[in-house]
Amino acid sequence: MTPANRAVSVRPGEPVPAGAGAGRSSRLVRQWPSLLAGVVLALVVISSLAAPAVAPFDPRKQNIMIRLSPPLTREGARVHALGTDQLGRDVLSRVIYGGRVSLTVSVSAVAGSGLLGVALGLWAGYARGPVEAVVMRLVELQLAFPVILLALVVVGLLGATTANIILVFIITSWPVYARTVRTTVLTVRDQEYVEAARAVGNRDTRILVRHILPNTFNPLIIIASFEVARLIILEASLGFLGLGIQPPTPTWGNMLAEGRDYLGQGWWIATFAGAAIILTVGPVNFLGDTLRDLLDPRLRAE
Repeated sequence: MTPANRAVSVRPGEPVPAGAGAGRSSRLVRQWPSLLAGVVLALVVISSLAAPAVAPFDPRKQNIMIRLSPPLTREGARVHALGTDQLGRDVLSRVIYGGRVSLTVSVSAVAGSGLLGVALGLWAGYARGPVEAVVMRLVELQLAFPVILLALVVVGLLGATTANIILVFIITSWPVYARTVRTTVLTVRDQEYVEAARAVGNRDTRILVRHILPNTFNPLIIIASFEVARLIILEASLGFLGLGIQPPTPTWGNMLAEGRDYLGQGWWIATFAGAAIILTVGPVNFLGDTLRDLLDPRLRAE
């Protein structure tokens, strides 16, 4: 570590040593992409949560008279900033409401799959024996099962609702958490502090929650950040294939599918939906990389 990167202690009234601010300045320079990604993601999240107040039009309202109107088309006193689609619906409003669907599905699925995977991973790693064998065989079976095929089965039997899509994602996503937690538990279950807690009479549940679970937080946070991005793309992919949440509910995947047939007449329909996916997934992945660097002591020391 160079002197410029070391913390400098200065007493009140003393002059700041030359180069003392260089370390802080260089860190700020390195962090500006993360700050920019955070601002972009915050704007997406806020606009999605406040969609009824932010969206300029009703996303389901049709007006055939202005169908396939280009961006900046005026309708009375208001403007369709991103144009209209094949049914005359405002593209900007549909993009904003589509973000609400994507974020709801991805965050809910990550929370559900994380809870299920962590519980099973803790149980398998601590109990060992038949419990571990059963859980790991379930993990291997689930990893071998195609997501699209499961989506077809669930949608065909139960319908393409938001709850069912979240259920599909939970069922297909929990193994990554279970494997990670199990590996961590296996490395710490025989540590001295765990043995000491067991020796003084702590129950297994208390040992798991208080002494073992905190060791899994760092990798779980990183995994969850990348899973949110992956599930946003997966939800859009299912919508594009017609297996996701069905119209007239606006989703980014549905907009991509609808805009595919109008690329020559209304390129803006699919373009702005795709741009919304990029502006959401990109910052999430970038912040996931930043979290990994911050939480990994080996990378933090570089």
